[in-house]
Amino acid sequence: MAITVKVDTKACQGYGNCVIGADDVFDIDDSGTVVVLKDAIPVADRDRVEEAARSCPRNALRVS
Repeated sequence: MAITVKVDTKACQGYGNCVIGADDVFDIDDSGTVVVLKDAIPVADRDRVEEAARSCPRNALRVS
């Protein structure tokens, strides 16, 4: 079973904290908005990805 990440693109301000925490999962596109690089993230990476998502000062990321 894999986890997924949802992005609130209206909330994202492109700080990039999530990229620092999990650069294999998150990136910032040319418009300065976060993009999720993987459709399905292994459960083994959950803690790391959740921590990266929590680092967003705009709370633009949700892990489920």
